[in-house]
Amino acid sequence: MKILSIDTSCDDTSIAIVSTPKKGCFEIHSNIVSSQVKLHQQYGGVYPSLAKREHQKNLVPVLKRALKGAKLLEKKKGEAEGVGLLPESKKLGIILERAPELEKNLIKFFEKYKKPKVDAVAVTTGPGLEPCLWVGINFAKALSFYWNLPIIPVNHIEAHILINFLEQDVELPAIALIVSGGHTQLILVKKIGKYEIIGETRD
Repeated sequence: MKILSIDTSCDDTSIAIVSTPKKGCFEIHSNIVSSQVKLHQQYGGVYPSLAKREHQKNLVPVLKRALKGAKLLEKKKGEAEGVGLLPESKKLGIILERAPELEKNLIKFFEKYKKPKVDAVAVTTGPGLEPCLWVGINFAKALSFYWNLPIIPVNHIEAHILINFLEQDVELPAIALIVSGGHTQLILVKKIGKYEIIGETRD
C-alpha cells in the first residue's frame, strides 16, 4: 500500500510518500519539507495567518517534488492544458473556497499530471495551529475527491509516539516523552490507540 502523507500542523509544509511492503514495515520513497523558519523569525515565533498563506503557496510545488522523488509524477499525454476540469472544478472550488490561489494551482496540476499510483491520502488533523491544519485537510480532501482515494486522519501527537516503532521493537506498556511546539507531555502508552497523559506543561 502506498500512502501520500500531508502535514501542515505548524509552519512546515511537508509531504511524504510511504509504502507498507509488509506488515510492520514502512518504506519512505520521498520526504519533502518546505520550511518557513526565516519568514517567522521577525515575529519571534510562528505567525498562524502567515503560515497558512505560505502553506497555500507551497502545497502544490511540494506535492510535485514528493511525487517526482518517488518516481510517481507522470504528465498526461495528448490532452490540451488549460481546458478546465468541468464539473470537477466546481466541487474543488467548494472544497478550497478559502484558498483561491491553492485551488488555481491545484487545478493546473490536475490538468497536467496523471493520477499517481497511490492507495490513500493521509493528513494531520490535529493538534496544531487551526488555520494551518485546515489548509492541509482541505488539500487532502481535494486530492481524495479528484483521485477517488480514501483519507487517513492522523493525530499529530500519536504520530510522534508511533515513529518510535518504525526502527525498533518497543515493549508495551511504555512511557512516551513528547516535546513538540510549546508543550511537553509524559504519556503512558498502554497499547497502540490507548494512551493516558500522566504529566504535562503548557509553555
